[in-house]
Amino acid sequence: MGWTVIARRVAPVMNTSRDHFDAIIVLGTPADRDGNPTPKELSRVTEAVREYERGVAPRLLFTGGPAHNQFAEAEVMAAAAAAQGIPPSSIFVETAATDTIQNACNSARLMQAHGWHAAEVVSSAYHLPRAGMIFSRTPLEWRLHAAPPMQPGASGSETDSALEILKTMRYLLYARWTETCQP
Repeated sequence: MGWTVIARRVAPVMNTSRDHFDAIIVLGTPADRDGNPTPKELSRVTEAVREYERGVAPRLLFTGGPAHNQFAEAEVMAAAAAAQGIPPSSIFVETAATDTIQNACNSARLMQAHGWHAAEVVSSAYHLPRAGMIFSRTPLEWRLHAAPPMQPGASGSETDSALEILKTMRYLLYARWTETCQP
């Protein structure tokens, strides 16, 4: 397990020095059981909206299907972005992904179909090391960007961090080799 922690500490955070991108990819996390955005989702959406408003990219790409309940994570996040004033023409959704590997692969496919090549990837800080490992295997130019927690001092629960270490271990031992992406 120690090597997993080390792998997370040395995980890539970018493969480009760009500061402007074709899109901001927002990685999904489950909505609540009523289909409302959770604080984690709102944190990611709000940070992506901030980056959009700063001119980092002209569009937002939300990725995530109904992996944990019947609500597509991307659609819930897209609605939250629209409620924050993002025009519909700047919002794109990918609703088939059920894990981070599929988030990256499906987003890369969608971007390539539109002729886009570079993305800033927004997620919770505890999730970014594994996301960096996964995005490093896509053809995209990318950099990671952490969404600050909605509540000061709440950077992700111990449960989130422990689960993420286990998911990283699974990725490094198994999924990296068996769940390949062909964008």
